[in-house]
Amino acid sequence: MTMRFVLDASVTITWAMRDEDQPLADLAFHELQSGSAIVPGIWWYEIRNILVLCERRDRISATDSIRFVRGLELLHIDIDFPGSGAQVMDLSRKHKLSVFDAAYVALAMREHLPLSTLDKTLAATALAEGVALLT
Repeated sequence: MTMRFVLDASVTITWAMRDEDQPLADLAFHELQSGSAIVPGIWWYEIRNILVLCERRDRISATDSIRFVRGLELLHIDIDFPGSGAQVMDLSRKHKLSVFDAAYVALAMREHLPLSTLDKTLAATALAEGVALLT
């Protein structure tokens, strides 16, 4: 059975950083090989922003960033743009999250999918809202 889950930027960016070892990120990548993920629209910008910041810190080259983004485009990752932001804003207020982080939890709730994140606050919020975590 193929798995579908909500993927966040903290997990995704780990795949680009050779000096990071995160078993949860490895699990998500493995699941994505035969399954699929969905991400909120902000993910597209977050990944590129993090890559540029890592380039500035000499953690990755511009060539490797481009190669990484091209590789992401080959994976089964759907980008979601919700019609209403009310749930996102409500979650942000309730849990004192950024609207960006709340978008991941709201998407997981709306799609009834587990969330893959390395962010402890985001994971705790997901659990508090009844969202399963990819573990």
